[in-house]
Amino acid sequence: MNYQQTLEYLYTQLPMFQRVGAAAYKNDLSNITYICNLLGNPQNKLKYIHIAGTNGKGSVSNMLAAIFQKHGYKTGLFTSPHLVDFRERIKINGRNISKSYIIKFVQEHEKIFNKIKPSFFEWTTALAFQYFYDKQTDIVILETGMGGRLDSTNIITPELSIITNIGEDHKQFLGNILKKIAIEKAGIIKQHVPIIISEHQPEVKSVFIKQAKQNKAPIFFARDLIKIHSTQYIDNVLRVTYLERNNNQGKNILSSKLSASYQENNIRAVLAACTILKKQFKLKTSVIHKAIQHTPKITNFRGRWEVIQKYPYIVLDIAHNKQGIQAALKHLKHYQYKNLRVVIGVVKDKDIKSILQLLPKQAVYYFTQANIPRALDVTELKNIAQQYHLKGNTYNKVYSAIKQAKKEALKEDLILIFGSAFIVADACKIFK
Repeated sequence: MNYQQTLEYLYTQLPMFQRVGAAAYKNDLSNITYICNLLGNPQNKLKYIHIAGTNGKGSVSNMLAAIFQKHGYKTGLFTSPHLVDFRERIKINGRNISKSYIIKFVQEHEKIFNKIKPSFFEWTTALAFQYFYDKQTDIVILETGMGGRLDSTNIITPELSIITNIGEDHKQFLGNILKKIAIEKAGIIKQHVPIIISEHQPEVKSVFIKQAKQNKAPIFFARDLIKIHSTQYIDNVLRVTYLERNNNQGKNILSSKLSASYQENNIRAVLAACTILKKQFKLKTSVIHKAIQHTPKITNFRGRWEVIQKYPYIVLDIAHNKQGIQAALKHLKHYQYKNLRVVIGVVKDKDIKSILQLLPKQAVYYFTQANIPRALDVTELKNIAQQYHLKGNTYNKVYSAIKQAKKEALKEDLILIFGSAFIVADACKIFK
């Protein structure tokens, strides 16, 4: 069995949420616990930073991984979804897990998979635990898949937990109001383990305080640890001036090539995490700044307001829910352009109308769909979009939509490609 055959087996035999949606969702920890027991519980022999949230957890995870890597730690990074290659989900020091390791792991445990039918995410999480243990990583930055309380990653005890924010996503699984979603995310809070809350959201603050109190976990709100004085956006670089609590050395300035203005909260969460972990891991401010600045290169992180080219601007962003779309559109104010051209596709189980009503009516739209069963049919997407006076044509392939947008664009225009991680994934294959 070669690598492609191995992936095909996993995609077809083990339901993958990103491809098929609800059919792949498991709402308990029995499978991951069973698999890890058979593996000898490698997850219990590692150090972690555990990260949950609706938006931003990928950026926070990658910045933290870059920081520990630049400090000389052998750093594991577990994130999802992947954009081009499955191996992007599991990295050590910015390098993807090897194909040979995946093949060997699947062949050794195929009988277990056939017996208990774990979800794609469950076996991937077990694979990551085993890989990071076998490779003797010093620290693992572990991102939840969905939720927190019943997420497959939630069988570990970390050094620190982080919750980035609470937004309306996966409501059919996590609850239809923010407090219910917050309760699920707060499930990663562990006994005596410090927890950082990235954003100040008054409507859910009490949920985190209550959960932390029950677990005797020290709770920190990032804005109480890090005060951001100003942010500037200059030539696709975000410049942040901040003050660290209990540090009398004055203001600090850092730059980030994760340049969208919505990264401000993510950077604050990362800096807050560093203040808590600074002594334990001997973290240095100068190295922290350098790692944050160059995170995309250090960890090979893509798809977060990624400027592919200028004249015209072409931007990739994986924004895919109401909160993410709002943040991406807000960042457009930093650009000057003549026409906005939007290549967009979505998945069936999102709140499509809440997304479409946010989009600017003066833009030109190129409606498309990713090559996955979960994608919303492009004709249906256009019909719903017309209800919100959004005008454009349909394209069955992302490649065709991008090709047409580029053909019609003036050099003063901006082409924004977003709406789904899978649209961006297809785009990444085009813009190698």
